[in-house]
Amino acid sequence: MQQRAPFSQNRDISCKGWARRARSMSAPAALLAFAVLTICFAGCKSPEKSASRERGHATPPPPSNKPPAAKSGEAKLAILIDDLGSDRAAAEQIFALPYPMTISVLPEHPQSVEIANEAHRRGCEVMLHLPMQSVGKDQPEPQELEPGMPSARVSAMVDKFLVDVPGVRGINNHQGSQATADTALMGELMPVLRAHHLFYVDSRTTAATVAYDAARQNGVPAGFRNVPFLDDVENVAAIEAQINLAIRGAREKGEAIAIGHPHPATLQALRIMLPKVQSQGVRLVYVSDLVH
Repeated sequence: MQQRAPFSQNRDISCKGWARRARSMSAPAALLAFAVLTICFAGCKSPEKSASRERGHATPPPPSNKPPAAKSGEAKLAILIDDLGSDRAAAEQIFALPYPMTISVLPEHPQSVEIANEAHRRGCEVMLHLPMQSVGKDQPEPQELEPGMPSARVSAMVDKFLVDVPGVRGINNHQGSQATADTALMGELMPVLRAHHLFYVDSRTTAATVAYDAARQNGVPAGFRNVPFLDDVENVAAIEAQINLAIRGAREKGEAIAIGHPHPATLQALRIMLPKVQSQGVRLVYVSDLVH
Protein backbone atom coordinates (compact mmCIF):
# COMPACT_ATOMS: atom_id res chain seq x y z
CA MET A 1 0.00 0.00 0.00
CA GLN A 2 1.25 3.42 -0.89
CA GLN A 3 2.08 5.50 2.17
CA ARG A 4 -0.05 8.63 2.47
CA ALA A 5 1.67 11.92 2.50
CA PRO A 6 1.26 14.07 5.58
CA PHE A 7 -2.01 15.97 5.69
CA SER A 8 -0.41 19.31 5.03
CA GLN A 9 1.16 18.04 1.81
CA ASN A 10 -1.89 16.40 0.10
CA ARG A 11 -4.74 18.49 1.32
CA ASP A 12 -5.56 22.12 0.54
CA ILE A 13 -6.74 23.46 3.92
CA SER A 14 -6.85 27.09 2.83
CA CYS A 15 -10.10 29.06 2.63
CA LYS A 16 -10.11 28.66 -1.18
CA GLY A 17 -9.61 24.90 -0.79
CA TRP A 18 -12.69 24.64 1.47
CA ALA A 19 -14.73 26.55 -1.13
CA ARG A 20 -13.80 24.13 -3.94
CA ARG A 21 -14.67 21.10 -1.83
CA ALA A 22 -18.04 22.51 -0.76
CA ARG A 23 -19.32 22.32 -4.33
CA SER A 24 -19.24 18.47 -4.25
CA MET A 25 -20.75 18.04 -0.78
CA SER A 26 -24.30 17.04 0.19
CA ALA A 27 -26.65 19.79 1.41
CA PRO A 28 -26.09 19.24 5.18
CA ALA A 29 -22.36 18.99 4.67
CA ALA A 30 -22.41 22.06 2.45
CA LEU A 31 -24.15 24.07 5.20
CA LEU A 32 -21.42 23.04 7.62
CA ALA A 33 -18.76 23.97 5.09
CA PHE A 34 -20.41 27.36 4.55
CA ALA A 35 -20.16 28.09 8.28
CA VAL A 36 -16.49 27.10 8.26
CA LEU A 37 -15.84 29.35 5.23
CA THR A 38 -17.53 32.33 6.90
CA ILE A 39 -15.26 31.99 9.93
CA CYS A 40 -12.22 31.37 7.74
CA PHE A 41 -12.61 34.44 5.50
CA ALA A 42 -13.38 36.66 8.50
CA GLY A 43 -10.10 35.64 10.16
CA CYS A 44 -7.84 35.77 7.10
CA LYS A 45 -5.34 38.70 6.79
CA SER A 46 -3.18 39.81 3.91
CA PRO A 47 0.23 38.36 4.80
CA GLU A 48 1.98 41.26 3.05
CA LYS A 49 0.09 43.93 5.04
CA SER A 50 0.48 42.07 8.30
CA ALA A 51 4.23 41.63 7.81
CA SER A 52 4.57 45.26 6.81
CA ARG A 53 2.89 46.45 10.00
CA GLU A 54 5.10 44.15 12.04
CA ARG A 55 8.25 45.44 10.40
CA GLY A 56 7.06 49.00 10.99
CA HIS A 57 6.94 48.39 14.73
CA ALA A 58 10.00 46.16 15.01
CA THR A 59 12.54 48.08 12.86
CA PRO A 60 14.35 50.89 14.78
CA PRO A 61 14.85 54.27 13.08
CA PRO A 62 18.14 54.70 11.19
CA PRO A 63 21.01 56.01 13.30
CA SER A 64 21.79 59.71 13.14
CA ASN A 65 24.85 60.74 11.16
CA LYS A 66 25.46 63.81 13.32
CA PRO A 67 28.60 63.77 15.49
CA PRO A 68 28.03 63.64 19.24
CA ALA A 69 27.48 67.02 20.86
CA ALA A 70 30.26 68.47 22.98
CA LYS A 71 29.95 67.60 26.63
CA SER A 72 28.62 70.47 28.71
CA GLY A 73 31.53 70.22 31.15
CA GLU A 74 34.22 69.86 28.50
CA ALA A 75 37.30 72.05 28.99
CA LYS A 76 38.13 74.43 26.12
CA LEU A 77 41.37 76.10 25.08
CA ALA A 78 41.81 78.88 22.51
CA ILE A 79 45.25 79.64 21.09
CA LEU A 80 45.72 83.26 19.95
CA ILE A 81 48.82 84.12 17.93
CA ASP A 82 49.61 87.87 17.99
CA ASP A 83 51.79 90.16 15.89
CA LEU A 84 50.99 88.87 12.40
CA GLY A 85 51.35 91.31 9.52
CA SER A 86 54.94 91.19 8.31
CA ASP A 87 55.87 87.50 8.00
CA ARG A 88 53.85 85.57 5.44
CA ALA A 89 55.93 82.41 5.91
CA ALA A 90 55.11 82.30 9.63
CA ALA A 91 51.44 82.88 8.82
CA GLU A 92 51.52 79.94 6.38
CA GLN A 93 52.79 77.67 9.15
CA ILE A 94 49.86 78.69 11.33
CA PHE A 95 47.37 78.16 8.49
CA ALA A 96 48.77 74.64 8.01
CA LEU A 97 47.87 73.59 11.57
CA PRO A 98 44.72 71.42 11.36
CA TYR A 99 43.13 72.96 14.44
CA PRO A 100 40.99 76.01 15.24
CA MET A 101 43.48 78.86 15.33
CA THR A 102 42.95 82.57 15.93
CA ILE A 103 45.44 85.15 14.72
CA SER A 104 45.67 88.82 15.63
CA VAL A 105 47.01 91.04 12.85
CA LEU A 106 48.78 94.36 13.31
CA PRO A 107 47.50 97.17 11.07
CA GLU A 108 49.63 99.13 8.63
CA HIS A 109 52.18 96.34 8.14
CA PRO A 110 53.36 95.25 4.68
CA GLN A 111 51.26 92.07 4.56
CA SER A 112 48.42 92.87 6.96
CA VAL A 113 45.66 92.77 4.33
CA GLU A 114 47.10 89.77 2.50
CA ILE A 115 47.51 87.68 5.66
CA ALA A 116 44.04 88.56 6.93
CA ASN A 117 42.41 87.61 3.65
CA GLU A 118 44.34 84.35 3.38
CA ALA A 119 43.50 83.49 6.99
CA HIS A 120 39.80 83.78 6.19
CA ARG A 121 40.23 81.55 3.16
CA ARG A 122 42.11 78.92 5.20
CA GLY A 123 39.63 78.81 8.07
CA CYS A 124 41.50 80.82 10.70
CA GLU A 125 39.74 83.39 12.86
CA VAL A 126 41.10 86.93 12.50
CA MET A 127 41.35 89.68 15.10
CA LEU A 128 42.78 93.20 15.00
CA HIS A 129 45.87 93.57 17.17
CA LEU A 130 45.10 97.15 18.20
CA PRO A 131 48.25 99.18 19.02
CA MET A 132 48.08 100.89 22.41
CA GLN A 133 50.56 102.92 24.40
CA SER A 134 52.70 101.07 26.90
CA VAL A 135 54.50 102.19 30.05
CA GLY A 136 57.90 100.69 29.21
CA LYS A 137 60.32 101.18 26.37
CA ASP A 138 58.54 98.78 23.99
CA GLN A 139 58.84 99.78 20.35
CA PRO A 140 55.68 101.78 19.60
CA GLU A 141 53.68 101.41 16.42
CA PRO A 142 53.40 104.49 14.13
CA GLN A 143 49.86 105.08 15.40
CA GLU A 144 48.45 103.82 18.67
CA LEU A 145 45.73 104.62 21.18
CA GLU A 146 46.94 106.95 23.92
CA PRO A 147 45.33 108.29 27.09
CA GLY A 148 43.72 111.70 26.55
CA MET A 149 42.55 110.97 23.01
CA PRO A 150 39.09 112.42 22.24
CA SER A 151 36.40 109.94 21.28
CA ALA A 152 36.33 111.12 17.63
CA ARG A 153 40.04 110.37 17.27
CA VAL A 154 39.64 106.94 18.88
CA SER A 155 36.78 106.10 16.54
CA ALA A 156 38.62 107.31 13.41
CA MET A 157 41.74 105.32 14.29
CA VAL A 158 39.79 102.10 14.85
CA ASP A 159 37.88 102.64 11.60
CA LYS A 160 41.12 103.05 9.68
CA PHE A 161 42.72 99.98 11.26
CA LEU A 162 39.67 97.86 10.41
CA VAL A 163 40.27 98.70 6.74
CA ASP A 164 43.90 97.62 7.08
CA VAL A 165 42.84 94.30 8.64
CA PRO A 166 39.62 93.23 6.87
CA GLY A 167 36.98 90.91 8.23
CA VAL A 168 37.98 90.81 11.89
CA ARG A 169 35.75 89.24 14.55
CA GLY A 170 37.30 90.97 17.54
CA ILE A 171 40.14 93.04 18.95
CA ASN A 172 42.90 92.61 21.50
CA ASN A 173 45.51 95.07 22.65
CA HIS A 174 49.06 95.18 21.32
CA GLN A 175 51.25 96.22 24.27
CA GLY A 176 49.04 98.82 25.98
CA SER A 177 50.12 98.58 29.60
CA GLN A 178 49.44 102.31 29.97
CA ALA A 179 46.41 102.58 27.69
CA THR A 180 44.47 99.62 29.13
CA ALA A 181 44.89 101.04 32.66
CA ASP A 182 43.24 104.32 31.61
CA THR A 183 39.55 104.23 32.49
CA ALA A 184 38.63 107.21 30.29
CA LEU A 185 40.36 105.82 27.19
CA MET A 186 38.81 102.38 27.60
CA GLY A 187 35.47 104.09 28.10
CA GLU A 188 35.93 105.79 24.72
CA LEU A 189 37.06 102.63 22.95
CA MET A 190 34.35 100.15 23.95
CA PRO A 191 31.33 101.95 22.40
CA VAL A 192 33.26 101.98 19.11
CA LEU A 193 33.72 98.21 19.29
CA ARG A 194 30.07 97.74 20.19
CA ALA A 195 29.03 99.77 17.13
CA HIS A 196 31.15 97.49 14.94
CA HIS A 197 29.78 94.33 16.65
CA LEU A 198 33.26 93.27 17.74
CA PHE A 199 34.38 91.42 20.85
CA TYR A 200 37.36 92.41 22.98
CA VAL A 201 40.07 90.25 24.54
CA ASP A 202 42.26 91.80 27.20
CA SER A 203 45.83 90.57 26.71
CA ARG A 204 46.49 91.65 30.30
CA THR A 205 49.90 93.24 29.76
CA THR A 206 49.47 94.95 33.15
CA ALA A 207 47.81 94.00 36.40
CA ALA A 208 46.27 97.48 36.46
CA THR A 209 44.17 96.90 33.33
CA VAL A 210 40.54 98.02 33.33
CA ALA A 211 39.86 96.99 29.72
CA TYR A 212 37.85 93.83 30.42
CA ASP A 213 35.64 95.59 32.95
CA ALA A 214 35.08 98.51 30.57
CA ALA A 215 34.05 96.10 27.81
CA ARG A 216 31.50 94.35 30.03
CA GLN A 217 30.11 97.68 31.28
CA ASN A 218 29.58 98.80 27.68
CA GLY A 219 27.90 95.61 26.50
CA VAL A 220 30.88 94.34 24.48
CA PRO A 221 31.42 90.55 24.54
CA ALA A 222 34.77 90.07 26.24
CA GLY A 223 37.38 87.66 27.48
CA PHE A 224 40.94 87.86 28.76
CA ARG A 225 44.18 85.91 28.77
CA ASN A 226 43.92 83.75 31.87
CA VAL A 227 47.04 81.58 31.55
CA PRO A 228 50.70 82.66 31.18
CA PHE A 229 52.04 83.85 27.83
CA LEU A 230 53.32 80.88 25.85
CA ASP A 231 56.66 82.24 24.70
CA ASP A 232 58.23 84.72 27.07
CA VAL A 233 61.20 82.36 26.68
CA GLU A 234 61.79 81.53 23.00
CA ASN A 235 62.81 77.93 23.48
CA VAL A 236 60.83 74.91 22.24
CA ALA A 237 61.04 72.96 25.50
CA ALA A 238 60.07 76.02 27.55
CA ILE A 239 57.11 76.75 25.26
CA GLU A 240 55.97 73.11 25.45
CA ALA A 241 55.92 73.50 29.23
CA GLN A 242 53.83 76.68 28.90
CA ILE A 243 51.37 74.92 26.60
CA ASN A 244 51.04 72.21 29.23
CA LEU A 245 50.27 74.93 31.76
CA ALA A 246 47.59 76.29 29.41
CA ILE A 247 46.05 72.81 29.08
CA ARG A 248 46.03 72.39 32.84
CA GLY A 249 44.54 75.88 33.24
CA ALA A 250 41.74 74.99 30.82
CA ARG A 251 40.94 71.83 32.77
CA GLU A 252 40.95 73.63 36.11
CA LYS A 253 38.99 76.72 34.98
CA GLY A 254 36.81 75.14 32.32
CA GLU A 255 38.21 77.40 29.59
CA ALA A 256 41.42 79.27 28.84
CA ILE A 257 42.74 81.80 26.34
CA ALA A 258 46.48 81.45 25.71
CA ILE A 259 48.54 83.97 23.73
CA GLY A 260 51.73 83.38 21.79
CA HIS A 261 53.67 84.92 18.93
CA PRO A 262 54.86 83.69 15.53
CA HIS A 263 58.38 82.82 16.64
CA PRO A 264 59.94 79.71 15.05
CA ALA A 265 60.18 78.04 18.47
CA THR A 266 56.51 78.75 19.19
CA LEU A 267 55.37 77.31 15.88
CA GLN A 268 57.49 74.20 16.40
CA ALA A 269 56.13 73.69 19.91
CA LEU A 270 52.56 74.05 18.61
CA ARG A 271 53.15 71.37 15.99
CA ILE A 272 54.41 69.05 18.73
CA MET A 273 51.82 69.80 21.41
CA LEU A 274 48.50 70.49 19.71
CA PRO A 275 47.95 66.85 18.63
CA LYS A 276 48.11 65.90 22.32
CA VAL A 277 45.50 68.37 23.59
CA GLN A 278 42.38 66.31 22.86
CA SER A 279 43.75 63.25 24.66
CA GLN A 280 44.09 65.37 27.81
CA GLY A 281 40.38 66.14 27.93
CA VAL A 282 40.57 69.61 26.37
CA ARG A 283 38.97 70.79 23.12
CA LEU A 284 40.67 73.43 20.97
CA VAL A 285 38.33 76.27 19.95
CA TYR A 286 38.44 79.76 18.47
CA VAL A 287 38.82 82.75 20.75
CA SER A 288 35.30 83.89 19.82
CA ASP A 289 33.98 80.71 21.48
CA LEU A 290 35.30 81.94 24.83
CA VAL A 291 34.05 85.53 24.98
CA HIS A 292 30.97 86.30 27.03
